[in-house]
Amino acid sequence: MIRKLLKKNISTSRIAGFILSNFIGLAIVLGGLMFYLDARSIWADDNSFIRSDYLVINKRVTSQNTIGGASSFSDEEIKELSSQHWVRSLAPFTAADYRVSASLSQGDRGMSTAMFFEAIPDRYVDVPKSQWSWSEESDVVPLIISKDYLTLYNFGFASAAGLPQLSEGLMSGIPLRITISSDSGTRSISLHGRIAGYSNRLNTILVPQNFMEWSNRAMKDSDASPSDRDSEASPAKRLIVDVNSPGDVAIKSYLDEHDYEVAGDKTSASASFLLKLVIGIILIIGLVITILSLFILMLSLSLLMEKNRDKIHSLLMLGYPLRAVERPYGSIVIVSSLIAVILALGSVFLLRSSYLAPLQGLGAETASILPVIIAALILGVIIIGLNLLAIKRKVKAAWR
Repeated sequence: MIRKLLKKNISTSRIAGFILSNFIGLAIVLGGLMFYLDARSIWADDNSFIRSDYLVINKRVTSQNTIGGASSFSDEEIKELSSQHWVRSLAPFTAADYRVSASLSQGDRGMSTAMFFEAIPDRYVDVPKSQWSWSEESDVVPLIISKDYLTLYNFGFASAAGLPQLSEGLMSGIPLRITISSDSGTRSISLHGRIAGYSNRLNTILVPQNFMEWSNRAMKDSDASPSDRDSEASPAKRLIVDVNSPGDVAIKSYLDEHDYEVAGDKTSASASFLLKLVIGIILIIGLVITILSLFILMLSLSLLMEKNRDKIHSLLMLGYPLRAVERPYGSIVIVSSLIAVILALGSVFLLRSSYLAPLQGLGAETASILPVIIAALILGVIIIGLNLLAIKRKVKAAWR
């Protein structure tokens, strides 16, 4: 009886308007989220070991700055760079102050080459600690090398020397002998190398920071005084910078102004930033529409309850509990919100089926739909909760 009495003045057109606007807003939000989850793997290189938020910066090498060591960063330049609003943190690359040679053998054939080592703080290397650790008691040094080096070997050196090509997995399993020696040749240490990973974004050979510090101390020539050994430090020629947004226009302007270069793939970071920016705009638009639909329903229920104010007051005076009076309006909110959520999820899945094949053709790995379903449920609960709260307050106001 209460339900029939209170639902008499319900406007179906207003409820349909809420469902439609809520459906559009939720579909935009959930569709944008689903597309971002599916597309982000295109720019996320799992083998880079360096996050896209990290930039490797160096000075451009010219005929002028090669004389006098001007290609290195001064303390003032590092301080100025670290003060930029888009920089979260930075650290210099530590270079080896000694000679490095490596050799590997495969059957009756082998090769040897001169190498170089660099190191950055471990917090910038996205490798499990168990694979990126070294101690003075160990003679095995983990390495991260550029994929370009393996490509040069497979399609350059191996072809010319008649050696077999090597995959990443096979290369990682081949014993690698590393010899480090001082510049004077008076000190030499032989170690084993283990390739812990390959990177597309770093054109270098990385070793753990603690190994670099130990080896630089160990390879200092004995004729240098202890104070010289402690005070000498190689100038920073490259910096790794943790930035807020890799595609920020301010970063490019600053680098161009100071004649700095960014190593590695620049398009990946820019595309990732552009993707986040576009998806962010889409999500904001969807949220605005969703919020507006929420107010549409609140306004519709407020007008309806105002028309039924006398009836609500009479029912409460007759002893009917608040919940019984609130229930008819609450059922409208719950049913209409659930319809909007279900329609929005259905439209997202239809949209996903249309773009999934082209994305997979670009190398994208499909993401789980669970986060989108959870997001839809959370938004639905928020919408229902806010409306039920508004109904409760309106019913209590009618009691007075």
